Amino acid sequence: MTQHYIEPRRFEAPLHRSVAWLARRGLSLFGAAELSVPGRASGALRRVPVNPLALEGTRYLVSARGNAQWVRNLRAAGGGQLRKGRGTRPFTAAELPEGEEKAAVLRAYLKRWGWEVGAFFDGVTAASSDTELARIAPMHPVFRITAA
Repeated sequence: MTQHYIEPRRFEAPLHRSVAWLARRGLSLFGAAELSVPGRASGALRRVPVNPLALEGTRYLVSARGNAQWVRNLRAAGGGQLRKGRGTRPFTAAELPEGEEKAAVLRAYLKRWGWEVGAFFDGVTAASSDTELARIAPMHPVFRITAA
């Protein structure tokens, strides 16, 4: 598990709040949803916009920025909830180990949202080699999520 993390820039916070606000009202931008997960220390729900990925009948969450607070909270809680509009779906989460499944998820994630998050992947794209994906995989936690 890596400690890699890319801090959001100051101007990004209002954008993230706007995307989460829209998701709460059912206006999902490119599939975005609002993730709510209990804080590790406080237990209070922490909210952040995420891009859930559906791949071959399974859903995943990928942390483009690395070991973010929501990642640490999700590891501790073992699950959370995704919200789009009035629909809230509780889920359990299992972090993927390094390997073929994680690489396939990262490739699909970059194919779907590379235009948005590509800057966080050190030049690796959906078209990059398996070796390049394996190089950056430890920096990007991936969770398989299952409806609770």
